[in-house]
Amino acid sequence: MLKVGLTGGIGAGKSEVSRLLVECGAVLIDADRIAREVVAPGTPGLAAVVEAFGEEVLAADGSLDRPRLGSLVFADAAKLATLNSIVHPLVGARSRELEEAAAEDAVVVHDVPLLTENGLAPLYDLVIVVDASAETQLDRLVRLRGMTEEDARARMAAQATREQRREIADIVIDNDVPLEDVEHRVKDVWAELERRSRAPRPSPQE
Repeated sequence: MLKVGLTGGIGAGKSEVSRLLVECGAVLIDADRIAREVVAPGTPGLAAVVEAFGEEVLAADGSLDRPRLGSLVFADAAKLATLNSIVHPLVGARSRELEEAAAEDAVVVHDVPLLTENGLAPLYDLVIVVDASAETQLDRLVRLRGMTEEDARARMAAQATREQRREIADIVIDNDVPLEDVEHRVKDVWAELERRSRAPRPSPQE
């Protein structure tokens, strides 16, 4: 099994690259999706969040009111740390379950938005960074996601810098290019991942 960390700044196009890798045959473990699952109604995760932040973080249907919770934690480092201490271990445990269920020769791609910020690169055999200019990111966030420019810039500023992400990258996929070029690049990267997954691993030292 080859464990790959995939990351990139908001609006860099990481989701598109992960989709293409899945088409090639990768097993995708999406940290964002798992983070939503572990605080779904009826889960111990949601109960822990409500215990920490109160019932005002619940929507009328009993699900987590994400905008409300976000407004509480992103303005308060201590509250954000509390939330992370609840959610991150649950996400980690579920990610390991999914990884262990994959085939022995699988290429398992962990899509982790905050891989750089949380110092997670050592967990993977290699790290792929999807890279785009700040101008491209901003354009996508405003034009495609409907964010205000101010909100988009704030979200970008809260993440690692482009340079910090590139420092931890084993492979960089440039997403400032037409989709056709990205597709070709991903196919080349996939060939490299398959080669690495088949390469014999050094045995542990006695």
